[in-house]
Amino acid sequence: MWNLDTGEWIGIGIIGLLIVAIVGRGLLKFWTIQHRRHARKRFRHQRERLEARFFDIAAASGKPRGLRWVDIDFDDAVCFARDRDRNQLLALVAVTIGFEAIEGGDMEEVEAVSNLRAATALFHLEGKWWNTNGRVLFNLEPVEALSRLAGVLEQAGE
Repeated sequence: MWNLDTGEWIGIGIIGLLIVAIVGRGLLKFWTIQHRRHARKRFRHQRERLEARFFDIAAASGKPRGLRWVDIDFDDAVCFARDRDRNQLLALVAVTIGFEAIEGGDMEEVEAVSNLRAATALFHLEGKWWNTNGRVLFNLEPVEALSRLAGVLEQAGE
């Protein structure tokens, strides 16, 4: 019925594999875009809980030494990135943090303690839920953090 020689079958097989690879790559890109869209939507829905959790964890960390976290203001804008090592989606949010000196500590006499600090709060996606470990990048806005950590982070488009 099909009177093809071995070379023709190999050619058909190679063309078939190329088609599968192209279609597979397109489906993977489509799935990645959909996944990121849903993740961004879930971040917006979970944000209030995340901000409260962030403050609790960061304030309990004991960092910076000698200071107590008293206030944090989260910016509305969110910058999404991908951790290249973990292939994990991250949300970076600019924050302004207020501290006070812990009584009897090293920082009690430092006038600059009451100055507000700019930083970036980090959140990470675990399955369908966003979470945080209270990690903060002091003195960096989200775009600056992406630039400074370009070897580890890349901006997550779409």
